[in-house]
Amino acid sequence: MSTPFDRSSLTADRRARELAELAGGEAVDLLVVGGGVTGAGVALDAASRGLSVALVEAYDLAFGTSRWSSKLVHGGLRYLASGDLGLARESALEREILMRRTAPHLVHPLPIVLPLTEDVPAGSALLARAGMGLADLLRRGARTPSTVLPPPRRMSAVETLGMVPGLREAGLRGGLLHWDGQLVDDARLVVTIARTAAAFGARVLTRVRVLSVGSSGYGPARAAGHGGLPPEPARVEVVDTLTGTRCTLRARTVVNATGVWAPALAPQVRLRPSRGTHLVLPAAAFGGTPTALSVPIPGERNRYALVLPQGDGRVYVGLTDIPTDEVTDVPTPDPQEITQLLNVVSSVLATPVDRADLLGAFAGLRPLLDGPSGRTADLSRRHAVHVGPDGVITVVGGKLTTYRRMAADAVDAAVAQANLDAGPCRTDRLPLVGAASRRVLAAVPAPRRLVARYGTQAPAVLALAEHDPGLLTPIADGVAVTRAELMFAVRHEGALDADDLLDRRTRVGLVPADRAAALDAAREVLAACAVPAGSPID
Repeated sequence: MSTPFDRSSLTADRRARELAELAGGEAVDLLVVGGGVTGAGVALDAASRGLSVALVEAYDLAFGTSRWSSKLVHGGLRYLASGDLGLARESALEREILMRRTAPHLVHPLPIVLPLTEDVPAGSALLARAGMGLADLLRRGARTPSTVLPPPRRMSAVETLGMVPGLREAGLRGGLLHWDGQLVDDARLVVTIARTAAAFGARVLTRVRVLSVGSSGYGPARAAGHGGLPPEPARVEVVDTLTGTRCTLRARTVVNATGVWAPALAPQVRLRPSRGTHLVLPAAAFGGTPTALSVPIPGERNRYALVLPQGDGRVYVGLTDIPTDEVTDVPTPDPQEITQLLNVVSSVLATPVDRADLLGAFAGLRPLLDGPSGRTADLSRRHAVHVGPDGVITVVGGKLTTYRRMAADAVDAAVAQANLDAGPCRTDRLPLVGAASRRVLAAVPAPRRLVARYGTQAPAVLALAEHDPGLLTPIADGVAVTRAELMFAVRHEGALDADDLLDRRTRVGLVPADRAAALDAAREVLAACAVPAGSPID
């Protein structure tokens, strides 16, 4: 008899078995294309309603935009500044759900300071403080207690320097402090959602590329069957990129959750992608503080660069917003964006940072809905669900914080479109794998770093080293990740190669030097776990 842990585990063997079942002709109620946060969210929402579900992803879970975020679960302060109260309220509600119901092990409170320097006039400071006050009203409306996210307040210069020792003292009038949510890892959230979906029976199939989607009998222009027969499911042609084998999958409805790549399956959808770049810098350059910084970008209205401590001796600095027509699998940061971010954060530091401090950089693409605004920075972060003439349902726009709401809307559309027999959405109260109350998490017998990443499953990671304590040693100098974590990723989190291990199950790959130092350990773990032939090692 399988355990809940077994049902959530993603393995190479499970992938091969479930792909063979679907290739053999078994039809599912819903096929999700795309393994980012939205696609994983759709799979979980649908499976938890009792639908049969398969998710196919051309690469790996969180391969695209979902691993390049700022790793914030935020309450929509920026949307208040642009007057979008509805989106700000939705963000605050979804933040509450993630922080206190579904993923308290992955999301923690983050203090953020806006330094009041000579570059922040009194009027701008007043507006910022008013915005923080409105955001706090939304926090209260979402019923997030002040013990989790304290209310904002003004601080003196002395207190501000105490919280962020790396700030330049000259000209500092004080600071504005507010709180928001921070993910320990955006890619880990995606994997956790996918595993939770798998526990409800969803087939999660990475390295399966969609070649074409045929129209189903459930399209909006089609009758509900002929001669009393149910409509014919859609035929989706795919290729297993591990083996090169092509096959046909059958689904009563298809949800396109491929983000910036959505127009490939839904040409009617118009997007205006933008590129956001982050830098990886040593935390010591900012005084080693656990407090985040919000620094106004000169010449921009209501736009800030963020300095986000990661708890591992590193900080991420972002975020740019550059329109782009180049949609690539792995976007590359532009040198000008790197220079801009370094200059902005240096303006508030006692010791400026430069390229010599740079440990790494990464960029992601936002799937923004096309609109009348001339700048992508001004386009709405709202999402939309589109039903195409072929019956394919496409969900686009939105942002990481509101992935659950996006998924629920997409599944609602799928249920209505194909007349599926499904229960109501329940993901607003459905704990993800490893989740528990903060009281329970505090008592988990494992290092806090592991609990923050695995929640109640942290002891299972430690148990892998029961007969080999060497598995608990770090995989490289200056890297806290252990071989036990890599082994857990292979045995339970669907990792198939070294890229999966270093770039998504852990975030070692964000620093190229760390990645190079850890590569041998990743290869050795894959060999020890006997990843089946056909799974790439590099």
